[in-house]
Amino acid sequence: MNNKKEREREELHKTIWKIANELRGSVDGWDFKQYVLGLLFYRFISENIENYVNENQRKAGITDFQYRNISDEEALLGKSQILDEKGFFILPSELFCNIRKGADKNENLNVVISNVFNNIEASARGTASEDDVKGLFDDFTIDNKLGNTVDERNEKLVKLLNAIGDLNFGDYEDNNIDLFGDAYEFLMTMYASSAGKSGGEFFTPQEVGELLARIVIMDKTSVNKVYDPACGSGGLLLKFAKILGKENVREGFFGQEINLTTYNLARINMFLHNINYNNFSIERGDTLIHPAHWNDEPFDAIVSNPPYSIKWAGKSNPILINDERFAPAGILAPESKADLAFTMHMLSWLSPKGTAAIVEFPGVLYRGGAEQKIRQYMIDNNFVDTVIQLPPDLFFGTSIATCILVLKKNKQDNNILFVDASEEFVRNTNKNKLSEENINNIVSLLKDRKSVENKSYLATYDEIKDNDYNISVNSYLKTSSNEIEIDIVELNKKIQEIVTKQSQTRKELDEIIKELEFEFID
Repeated sequence: MNNKKEREREELHKTIWKIANELRGSVDGWDFKQYVLGLLFYRFISENIENYVNENQRKAGITDFQYRNISDEEALLGKSQILDEKGFFILPSELFCNIRKGADKNENLNVVISNVFNNIEASARGTASEDDVKGLFDDFTIDNKLGNTVDERNEKLVKLLNAIGDLNFGDYEDNNIDLFGDAYEFLMTMYASSAGKSGGEFFTPQEVGELLARIVIMDKTSVNKVYDPACGSGGLLLKFAKILGKENVREGFFGQEINLTTYNLARINMFLHNINYNNFSIERGDTLIHPAHWNDEPFDAIVSNPPYSIKWAGKSNPILINDERFAPAGILAPESKADLAFTMHMLSWLSPKGTAAIVEFPGVLYRGGAEQKIRQYMIDNNFVDTVIQLPPDLFFGTSIATCILVLKKNKQDNNILFVDASEEFVRNTNKNKLSEENINNIVSLLKDRKSVENKSYLATYDEIKDNDYNISVNSYLKTSSNEIEIDIVELNKKIQEIVTKQSQTRKELDEIIKELEFEFID
């Protein structure tokens, strides 16, 4: 991206965040995100529909056609075609630009906007896009959070409509689809950052997503379809569209998410990146118990940052041990730690030629019991390709240093590469961040697949077996935290000084106590 565009992008981001903060007033930022993101999405799909209809009319020779200016009755004549192509329909009178036009004089603005959103969802009922559009605006509830009275709520809605309407995304027909999607991701980054732990549950930092995608892609120029079983807001899936181009994810984007709000964010994210409804399948539900994509697996490309060490049914559900995803290991992940249940699920749905890159909680790499037996199954069957130690403090809501586990079913050797990337970061405000150079360095080590002093180690199967199937990076490669040189002579000297000081202090205390006792006796 050239410097001018980068500056414009940064200015746009600053403006958006300023608006989001200034307009929210007493509303908690995490709650207020639904209004900013919801109206940003409303503007996007309005312009998306407008652009589609205008372009078709101009191709037919009507050069001055403007969808926003025609009657609703005339627009309804083309409704079925628009629905087939876009998956939703918006009447001209209900476009963002037209609702905004009279918003400040509309005493029923809150009702009008709610009705518009209901109508957009209702337009898809009974069509192929119904599941993709249903409930998209469920979180946009105009209630007391926006103000105690209808007038206060309407006043805030007018300000939001104007602020989002004034944002300069350029001419839709040029390239501003990227700007909409980019702005959405920026807002989610900022909300995740300010929300702490609750934000971290739905959002993986973009640069970590970039690393995961590049590990899976390597030198490929296209993939058939990508999958994330704990997709959060969908950012990891969309990295493939950014890196390869969405047309080079040939069969689409697949994800599952258990949280309703986050599930809606993921679908909105797809639309905002101009991924058509027939090219993604984001489903809601518990992936471990009720996986939604049996008919779509296997997948060549899997990326995920599943929730760390959450509880799951495990052996308390007698059906699960016979589930074809978990049965091969002969044991289930512990009920208190579902990490390796997600891993086994992904391994099961990975194609024979595919790659999975999974962010893991460090404990799963070395803990004993059931987790050790699951690791043994994966290693004995040569599915573990690489383990990468990441720097600490990369993720929202936790400062822990996580790892990436890379799985393959078509390995060329039975070794495992261990990479210490704990020093590959730049400090960015209050969090660490992977720079482009950091990402390139890590990917380069994976491509070379050899031992490099202090950076990587290619361990044999026998080494790992002899180490009780422990695959933590610092068992094979000293991470930076273990490389501190200690001067024993200097350390002993300091200890002796401390001991001497303690002895002197104790002596002085004894004297004080004696004096106090003497005074008390007197």
